[in-house]
This record gives sequence, C-alpha cells and structure tokens, in this order.
Amino acid sequence: MPAFIIGEIGINHNGDVEIAKRLIDAAVKAGCNAVKFQKRTVDAVYTKEYLDSPRESPWGTTQREQKNGLEFGRREYDLLDAYCKEKDIAWFASAWDLESQRFLRQYDLKYNKVASAMLVRQELLREIASEKRYTFISTGMSTWEEIDRAVAIFREKDCPFELMHCNSTYPMAEEDANLLLIGALRERYDCPVGYSGHEDGILVSTLAIAAGATSVERHITLDRSMYGSDQKASIEPDTLCELVRSIRRAERIMGSGDRTLSEAEAATKKKLRG
Repeated sequence: MPAFIIGEIGINHNGDVEIAKRLIDAAVKAGCNAVKFQKRTVDAVYTKEYLDSPRESPWGTTQREQKNGLEFGRREYDLLDAYCKEKDIAWFASAWDLESQRFLRQYDLKYNKVASAMLVRQELLREIASEKRYTFISTGMSTWEEIDRAVAIFREKDCPFELMHCNSTYPMAEEDANLLLIGALRERYDCPVGYSGHEDGILVSTLAIAAGATSVERHITLDRSMYGSDQKASIEPDTLCELVRSIRRAERIMGSGDRTLSEAEAATKKKLRG
C-alpha cells in the first residue's frame, strides 16, 4: 500500500490564510494525501509569566503577541476546511491542549495527530483516543516507557493509531535519523510505523520507505527564509514535489516482496534456460 504523505503546514502560515492556501496548493500539486496544522489555546499551553516575557515579532514585543499572531480561530479554519474540500485534500491538526482538541471536533476530520511534545500528556491522549479517529503519534524525544504508556491508552480506548518515528531537532542532522528504529517500533508494538522528519533535503525521508515507513510527514514552507521557528526545518514546494516523486519511485523499487518473474525476466529465462 502506498505511503501516506503529509504536508505539515503547522504554523508556517504565519497567521495568514492566503499563505496557508498557497501551501495547500503546493501539497496538492506535489501529490500529498493530506496537510496538517497545529492548534493551541495560548493561555492553556503557556504560563502568564512566559506570555508576558519579551519577544520581538511581526505582531509585537511579547511572547503573547507572537503566539496569538500565529493562531487561527474559527473563521480561518472554516475557510481552510472549505478550501481543502474544494481542492480534494484531507486536513487535520495536532492539538496542544484539551480545548483545542474539542475545537477540532466541529470539523469532519478523518485523522488526529499527537505531536511529540504531547506524547506524555495522558489526559490529552485519552481525549484524542476517545474520538476513535485514526491517529498519527509522533515519538520524538520519548523513551520506550513513555511510548508504552501512550500506546496502552489508545489500545484501551480501541482507537486505531500509527506511530511515527521522529527525531525532534530542527533541522535534524542526517546521522541522527536512526531509521532502523522504524522496524524496532513496528516489532515492539505490532502496528504501522511512519516517519516524521525535520532534516534538510529528501534522502532520509526516501530511505524511510526502504525501512518500512507507512507514512511520511514533512514540514512545508513557501520560503525557508520566512519568519518562523519551523521554516528552516521545512521544504519548499519544488522540493516537496521532488520528495513525493522520490517516495513513489522508492515504493516501485521496493516492490511487493513476492517471488514472481516479470515479463522481462521471463523472456530472459526462456532465452538463457531454453
């Protein structure tokens, strides 16, 4: 079965619906199966002390102004929901708090996502698992014991899930990819395992297919020089197209694993063996 390819828009839209639409267009053109956003209730995720601390951004001089500037609300998500339906591409989001997860329920989403940072938030995981939607669970920064607990919650709730091998560095060095963990996760949990990457280029994500990844998620951006903490760990539209082509090529190269003869090999057999 072809890998499920996710264009992670996250907050790379910088609070601008038109930028988000252009990123959706890029994902559609490349042949992605879905795009993903991030949803936060700012006052629930961050402390008042942190939000009141200084930070220069296009929206002001505090962390609060920066965080609020990056967040979409009901109006924006209504527009993006309609746009994704028009473009015939699935969308979903990783919620960073309970209120955000409940907010997302108003949309007819097929998928949920647990961000690596949220894997240890058991109350949030139970809320997500209670919806019984197919859930991608990123495992960056996590120990086996932490993943064990998350998996137990989803199995207890009988919620279908897919783990995603991930290294939470932005951008990730190639030597830290450790793609053999894809097989180790699959063996330990007997479930599909994808790959969520933050590296430069497309090589690691393509090799993840050879390691057995059932999905690939990459952050996408219009321009890596744009404002934002995730932009430099993202890929631009042309590279996204190249990545999808490379993944589909890798899948053809890997084949089915069945011991069969192609027409070309059968012809060679007839010639050489008579």
